[in-house]
Amino acid sequence: MAETSQLPDGDVIAGGSSEPPVVELRGVGVAFDELLALTEVDLSVARGEVVVLLGPSGSGKSTLVRTINGLERATTGQVFIDGQLLPVEGRPLALLRADVGMVFQSFNLFAHKTIVENCTLGPVKVRKLGKAAAREKAMGLLDRVGIAEKADRYPAELSGGQQQRAAIARALAMDPKVMLFDEPTSALDPEMISEVLDVMVELAAEGTTMVVVTHEMGFARSAARRIVFLDEGRIVEEGTPAEFFANPRTERAQGFLARILTH
Repeated sequence: MAETSQLPDGDVIAGGSSEPPVVELRGVGVAFDELLALTEVDLSVARGEVVVLLGPSGSGKSTLVRTINGLERATTGQVFIDGQLLPVEGRPLALLRADVGMVFQSFNLFAHKTIVENCTLGPVKVRKLGKAAAREKAMGLLDRVGIAEKADRYPAELSGGQQQRAAIARALAMDPKVMLFDEPTSALDPEMISEVLDVMVELAAEGTTMVVVTHEMGFARSAARRIVFLDEGRIVEEGTPAEFFANPRTERAQGFLARILTH
């Protein structure tokens, strides 16, 4: 019989391992005035897992990833990062947020700083890494995403795809426990999308823990370990990519796939 251990709240962990999920949402709701953006969302993401969030516009996907790192505050429920309750505000929130890499659709690079300066700012200011070590690390990451030669350029001098790859390198420079991607290719020209997705596929293959909001079905099929489908602020279906794309269980998911896969 497998050995088990019991946590203080009564949960039993098989095999005696008590490693918490990297991300866990328990009963999370988010309200904007009278609008319920998320309702009773329960979600856990294991270390090394790639979870892709799918759903129609307005279904709560972006709100969910923004709630994971405290950019939106949960009205109800709790968010945990690697077993720690996400603080509401202040320095404790900033410190825990440093463990959560975020890549936005609009890049959000500092326009007045070079690409390498964008990548060293967090490690120096937050992680207290020396400037020389931070630059060496940043250069390695920029090489990893294929733009080391652009290190001393400013964001405006790069293409959209190059800026997004720089944003990924900047997030990775903080050694995050999880990477969040909020539609990272939606602002890109079609020919630039693949260069960003290639980096993301590589990260997934290397075991990076990722939560991704995307409309790129090819990435969802090939890189995700689990698809989570949202509608009207609720998780209505989840499963492996093979299960979800071949045999969606809910009418809402069936209708979504019928529309998106025929265009």
